[in-house]
Amino acid sequence: MGLSVWQLAIIAVVILVLFGRGRISEMMGDFGKGIKSFKQGMNEEERPAKQISHDAKPADEGLTADQVKQTTDPK
Repeated sequence: MGLSVWQLAIIAVVILVLFGRGRISEMMGDFGKGIKSFKQGMNEEERPAKQISHDAKPADEGLTADQVKQTTDPK
């Protein structure tokens, strides 16, 4: 047995009377700010890992193939 349209309308009116229109919009604004802050936090957490991998340089950068072979061949 589900809720009818009239029952939902009565519940909505009671909520509006208890909280008022301004308070509900304020709560939704706070909820939106919370989601935005959460997304920014997730992006900041991912960003440093990507920057480290881009900033890191291989040890053999700038060496010729012969120089790399000399440094890796045990003699």
